[in-house]
Amino acid sequence: MTKILIIDDNDAVRSTMARILALAGYETVIAADGNEGLARMRAERPDLIITDIIMPEKEGIETIRQILAEQPTARIMAVSGGGRHGNMDFLSAARKLGAMEVLEKPFEPDELVTRVARCLTRA
Repeated sequence: MTKILIIDDNDAVRSTMARILALAGYETVIAADGNEGLARMRAERPDLIITDIIMPEKEGIETIRQILAEQPTARIMAVSGGGRHGNMDFLSAARKLGAMEVLEKPFEPDELVTRVARCLTRA
């Protein structure tokens, strides 16, 4: 079964994403911040990592950098409800760093599943 790691500091978002993906047939692993996410990545070896961008402790941009430093071929999808903060578009930055897909919160369940499937089918 395909394993997906979800890193998000919001309990409701994290559990909702996990439920949506479980219903779509994926195994999910969850983490509440970037530090926990990196530890879970090392232990669980997920097929895809979904990370929020704006989080306490270790935010998503730094988490993406560290994931790719350790696993250059990791599949990553970034999500954020932060939109634009000043002149910085966090999702664009995540894509430039190596996120295969980006998704703005709030999103529809089918949109999440479609983007996940796209990430998993890319070489």
